Amino acid sequence: MNAAGRLTAYGAGLAVAFTGAFAVAGAVVPDDAADQTAQARQEVEGEQMDDHAAAGQEHPGQAPAVEDVRGLAIAQDGFLLTPVRSPGAVGEAGDLSFQVQDAAGEPVVDYRTAHDKDLHLIVVRADGSGYRHVHPRLDPTTGTWSIPWRWAEAGTYRVFVDFVPATGDDEKNVTLSRTVQVAGDVEPTTPEPTATDEVDGFTVDVSGELTAGSTSELTVSVRRDGEPVTTLEPYLGAFGHLVALREGDLAYLHVHAAGDEPAEGDTAGPEIGFAATAPTPGRYLLYLDFQVDGKVRTAELVLDAGAAHGTPDTSDHGH
Repeated sequence: MNAAGRLTAYGAGLAVAFTGAFAVAGAVVPDDAADQTAQARQEVEGEQMDDHAAAGQEHPGQAPAVEDVRGLAIAQDGFLLTPVRSPGAVGEAGDLSFQVQDAAGEPVVDYRTAHDKDLHLIVVRADGSGYRHVHPRLDPTTGTWSIPWRWAEAGTYRVFVDFVPATGDDEKNVTLSRTVQVAGDVEPTTPEPTATDEVDGFTVDVSGELTAGSTSELTVSVRRDGEPVTTLEPYLGAFGHLVALREGDLAYLHVHAAGDEPAEGDTAGPEIGFAATAPTPGRYLLYLDFQVDGKVRTAELVLDAGAAHGTPDTSDHGH
């Protein structure tokens, strides 16, 4: 698989350990979800038509300019994410479940494996906290994906699903998302720029600069107790999996791992290279999943993207 197919930011992007086996409780999407899904599909299609029409009036004969971002809609390329079912309160145990439906409204049960999984589930609160990147299980009889779930804090969460459809000749990722409201008192956080994070005894640093409208080379290095870590293990088809989200709307960025896909048993480090494309100036939240000694850790980093030459800086962070 090529580099673009190995790492999405399905950058993506992606703070939980994934070594435990998740038990599936056989959750299904209720009957009323079909009605909600059909209505949502009509609304999205109608909004898209209105947007295209408006763009055509402003610039006759020209196609509207569209930012190269993903994950901001419930529908893409004929696929739709149904309403997400999850526990209703903080601390309540249950399942998080959903379906991906095709243009005919039928649950999708066939996927292409990308980054070692058929589908990636990423959940993060609107302020960038509470990040989780996990892998639910599919019930092929109903087309329902589900995973045991418990909310740790209240707030508005964005639920991303990232996958490659089995249909079609290319390996283009589809990234869909919905918001989920978790009732309770919220103490929002404000992400501040940081190129270093400490997690579980590891120090993770990122070097490189993000520039709006162009591909930037980022290098992540991992140390433990001040010593370079050279025992990074393959995880999701690379030695590290990076998800990048734009602060403000949590747009999903295109992030690709450098180098060839590692073979089982390979190790690397202390550096991991990535290519990331920031569509606009502003602040970006980076989540790096890396594996050492069979355990996955997640480092959280924050970078600001500067404006390219001739591009207005729309950031409100004073850069």
